[in-house]
Amino acid sequence: MDVRAITQEDEVRAIDAVVLGFVADPMTRWVWPRSHQYLAAMPRFIRAFGGPGFACGGGLCTSDFVGAALWLPPGVHPDEERLNELMEGTASPAAQGAGPAIFKQMATYHPKEPHWYLPLIGVDPAHQNKGHGDALMRYALERCDRDKLPAYLESTNPRNVSLYRRHGFEALGTIQAGTSPTLVPMLRRAR
Repeated sequence: MDVRAITQEDEVRAIDAVVLGFVADPMTRWVWPRSHQYLAAMPRFIRAFGGPGFACGGGLCTSDFVGAALWLPPGVHPDEERLNELMEGTASPAAQGAGPAIFKQMATYHPKEPHWYLPLIGVDPAHQNKGHGDALMRYALERCDRDKLPAYLESTNPRNVSLYRRHGFEALGTIQAGTSPTLVPMLRRAR
């Protein structure tokens, strides 16, 4: 399956693929339970959370933008200020209350050493289970292996844990606060 880096002209199409991929995600739909809230906020969330990867070659897509992944290389981080503003202005009351505790727990699992971070990977539901997620993971993890760096992510959907395990990720624990769904922080050691 063809995977390539996303160009600046491709950013909107890649974001659309991730929006579709997360439409039934337990965590994002807990944050934005109403469809109009989700559709209005999710593209901005993607830009704040994974968007810094676009400028660093961390944005990947499969053919026809069926799937996309946003990776952050070592030293590149989500835009925390924009994330906080977005959560305060758009998230459900439950997510606003539990959000700071969730982000604090996420920080405790994040590796301290240089690593590649996968904040977002999504595949259009009409094309899921056809190898797009596997192709995106293989492509990115080859780069991690060339760089001899670990890879880290938080799985927001229990259905995706098996995909990550197939690619060598190991669960480090669980993250949960208030009424939130559970996140699973996962690490793939350097190879």
